[in-house]
Amino acid sequence: MADTTATAAGLGARLDRLPLSRFHRRLVLALAGMILFEWVETYAFAFVAPALRAEWGLSLSGVALIAGIGQLGAFAGGVLGGYLADRLGRRRTMLGFVGVYCAATLLCVVVQAPWQLMLTRCAAHVGAQGMAVVAIVVLTEFVPATARGRLQTYKVAVGSLGIPIAAWAGYFLVPQWSWGWRLVFGLGLLGVVFAWLIRRWVPESPRWLVARGKPEQAEEVVRSIERQCGVRPDGEQAARPAAPPARAVTSPAPPAPTATDAPSRPRVAELLRVPNRRRFLTVSVMWVAGLLAYSAFNTWTPTLLSENGLELSDTLLLSAVLATAAPLGALLALPLIDRWDRRATQLVLGTLTAATLLLFGLVRDTAAVLVLGCGVSLLFQMAVPFLQVYSAEIFPTRVRALGSGTANALSRIFNFAAPMLVAALFTGLGYTAVFAFLAALSIVGGVVAVAFGPRTTGVSLDAGESSERPLTARESTHS
Repeated sequence: MADTTATAAGLGARLDRLPLSRFHRRLVLALAGMILFEWVETYAFAFVAPALRAEWGLSLSGVALIAGIGQLGAFAGGVLGGYLADRLGRRRTMLGFVGVYCAATLLCVVVQAPWQLMLTRCAAHVGAQGMAVVAIVVLTEFVPATARGRLQTYKVAVGSLGIPIAAWAGYFLVPQWSWGWRLVFGLGLLGVVFAWLIRRWVPESPRWLVARGKPEQAEEVVRSIERQCGVRPDGEQAARPAAPPARAVTSPAPPAPTATDAPSRPRVAELLRVPNRRRFLTVSVMWVAGLLAYSAFNTWTPTLLSENGLELSDTLLLSAVLATAAPLGALLALPLIDRWDRRATQLVLGTLTAATLLLFGLVRDTAAVLVLGCGVSLLFQMAVPFLQVYSAEIFPTRVRALGSGTANALSRIFNFAAPMLVAALFTGLGYTAVFAFLAALSIVGGVVAVAFGPRTTGVSLDAGESSERPLTARESTHS
């Protein structure tokens, strides 16, 4: 067990020392495809919901039910994806969930009734969420500590193109033909392209291989990556010097061996025991509050604007423009994510988002809605890479996918009730009350992270795995 811990720390240190190379760029591109189609799947329904209401005579509660059932599927996909990734391997699990997603997407295209759409959307969310939570973990485990946030941000920026793709497809296709919404759902079939890239470019995680008692395979993977990065297996550079890291990475002595070093099955109960309990509760609250506010804004804005008197084509156009701001928001996080404490940044972004949401809920002028809506989209998307990388790097390798995936999945359970809650708020208290509620949610995650979460910026994944208390700045990293 001690040998396993030392091997993991040694391989992790070698991965942390690598210069960024074509291997890392390919890794980001392949994994970004998983996120892209997760977001296409998540937000496509928002842009076809008005057309479905007209074609099938759905009420607001009917729309909410279809959206809520999809969130149940996302919950199942998040927990199952995390468990299988820790049990069977990151790469194999991603490929399996891509297959589920593509098959369910095909069925979404041919449904003939609301109840059929509920079932197929649920299955599509299982596949999309399963592949997305594993993609976050895989990138975290491969890239150097000083670049984890930056590469996660690039992944989010590319992946969030799925939001404007869904939005503009809805704008151009839905009003043109009665079956245009089927074409929007059919975009998900392009996910097979990225499944092919995963097979070609993404090896199994060496950190996972060591945790499962396969150090020889892990060594082979790390040596292959080192050669692709121009580094000799002994750590000396073969081709070009590595750029000096922006911040030194702590490489602590391996922690004392524990029972969890043995390659037994990961269990959800481990997340509620020391040292994982505080970490799990912290990121769970961050995911629940952040995703509820984020998805409710994106899902309900077209319908709520339509209910306030705007024509379908106008609401789709406005929503498409707002969605286009999403990838730009992720890019705005680049100068900050590996420089500033991720916890404090979450709090600042949440506060700014809350203020903008309150203003959005008060205005009715189309130009003001457009400007403030773009601001909300930018701020929400800036926060996404911080949350994704933080929720993965906070857990030890043994339960990293399970912890991150389950925390993410819990937010989907709350999202099951969220559409009906938003509908009730709108019906009972009005348009402005909905956005006041979302504004309050936007602040919660940052407050909890600052109060209870450990610092992770620039810290080796092998640091702090055996301690529940938050690491201090001096313990976790030094300039």
